[in-house]
Amino acid sequence: MLRIVKMEFKPECVQDFLEMFAAKKSAIRSSKGCMGLKLLQEKSEGNTFFTYSEWKSEDDLERYRNSELFKSTWAQTKQWFNAKPAAWSVEINQEAN
Repeated sequence: MLRIVKMEFKPECVQDFLEMFAAKKSAIRSSKGCMGLKLLQEKSEGNTFFTYSEWKSEDDLERYRNSELFKSTWAQTKQWFNAKPAAWSVEINQEAN
């Protein structure tokens, strides 16, 4: 299962977010069931980011979302938002080759 989260930050808070993400990404990747984590940045404005994570199961994602790691990370992150975040849980429908 894939999880995509879109976050738009106040421009003056982008560096704070990047530093926090760098400090916590290893712990997130080590969460049970996490098979990968990427941070994507929108190019034109530079203050919109997407996390792209892969989970073995929906239960693993929910376990992470209920963990102290997630709760503390989200509490820190949401203070920097410029707009309401959006999140999607998706599955691959077809692969293009």
